[in-house]
Amino acid sequence: MATYDALQLSYWSQQEQMVQPSCIFRPPTPQAVSKALRILSRYQSTSNVTMTGCQFAIRGGGHTPFAGSANIEDGVTMDMSSIKNVDIAPSKTMVSVGAGARWSDVYSKLDAVGIAVAGGRVSNVGVGGLITGGGMSYFAPRYGFVCDQVLNFEVALADGQIVNANATSRADLWFALKGGSNNFGIVTRFDLKAFPQGEMWGGSVYNPISTLPDQVQAFVEFNNATSVDTNAALINTYGYIPQLRTWTVSNLLVYTKPEVNPEVLKPFTGIKPQLGTTMRLTNLSDVTYEQVRNAPYGLRQLFLTRTYGNDADFLAQVFRIANATLQSFAGAPGLTYAIVYQPLPSAITSRAAVSGGNPLGLDPATGPQVLAMQTIQWTSIADDALINRGAREIWRQADELAVEMGVMREWVYLNYAAQDQDPLGSYGEGNVRRLREVSRKYDPTGLFQTSVPGGFKLWGKNGG
Repeated sequence: MATYDALQLSYWSQQEQMVQPSCIFRPPTPQAVSKALRILSRYQSTSNVTMTGCQFAIRGGGHTPFAGSANIEDGVTMDMSSIKNVDIAPSKTMVSVGAGARWSDVYSKLDAVGIAVAGGRVSNVGVGGLITGGGMSYFAPRYGFVCDQVLNFEVALADGQIVNANATSRADLWFALKGGSNNFGIVTRFDLKAFPQGEMWGGSVYNPISTLPDQVQAFVEFNNATSVDTNAALINTYGYIPQLRTWTVSNLLVYTKPEVNPEVLKPFTGIKPQLGTTMRLTNLSDVTYEQVRNAPYGLRQLFLTRTYGNDADFLAQVFRIANATLQSFAGAPGLTYAIVYQPLPSAITSRAAVSGGNPLGLDPATGPQVLAMQTIQWTSIADDALINRGAREIWRQADELAVEMGVMREWVYLNYAAQDQDPLGSYGEGNVRRLREVSRKYDPTGLFQTSVPGGFKLWGKNGG
């Protein structure tokens, strides 16, 4: 029971910690995953509405916040955390990573030998979920989404077969797993492109909310640059401090070369007044660990995401909408709230084409976009309805304004999506059709559609 309880508490959100599976299975090898699937498929659910049969969940790092995303009430949770090997090829151009690893496992080993892979920006996030949901990294301007850097997936299929999916073998499955989530099989290993990487300059810069006009202007110009410095990465966050009833701005800045305060980031480091900074020369492990301190375990969590056009006036107005609407739930105990903007320039979305493609449906011709997110933490289940209602009202007003200003975009990033959002549908009809074809081919009985209800499905309420 002690192990069961410890595994439950190792989920990031309180919502997932409260889900009670009948049992937790921790396969030690891909072969054990295969055997488990052969057993579970005998008791396959026949409908994702009636929920008959033996339901199960697949857990990597357990960082997706909504209940049932990687855990299951009264079913079997397959916890991949024992399969966390990190193996470096002799050439140092490829790294094989077990599906249960976290990014801290990967970076600590790679930093020691002077290489890196494109991966998560928070060290305790799981490898598996981030990649199969697309995945953003500090190397995105250079390499695109993390999924675009997968050379090969080792996958356990519904019938128990363990297969490889890559550019020359099962290329359709390789394509589908680059953003198609848990709909096709259980990935047991990721073979990732590796590249030389030494020290980098990174950390956070903090400013008062009075700097908002300078912040959004610097962000839009960074996102709109015609000459992209592919070493520079940015996350622009507006965080509310309930105790002080005020906001601060933080810019998480990373430059993947050992260069202090490079020209491309000076529009952010030069914003005054400045409340503080953690910028330093360091390594990838250290930069990603810094973000863990801002994301404690055991709180109730909500992610909600949108994608908008790149417009400074619009971004400033979204903040004002959030500030006004937030007051309806600002008194919730333990509340922390942030609006987060991330640049999504064509430099990122164009990389898929040279890496075999992905199903995300992002067209570089659309130009620079803004990946926006609300992230909210609080302590009591009693405040769930109030906070969910308020957060959705913020996006409702922002969407209305976006349509009016001509900056509404349809794409929904799966890794930031709330349970009632439809990220797979946002990939576009052609890509959804293609993903469904792959599902029918490799999972003809629909095991991962009907027996794995967690996450986002290809058919039904959030699958178009």
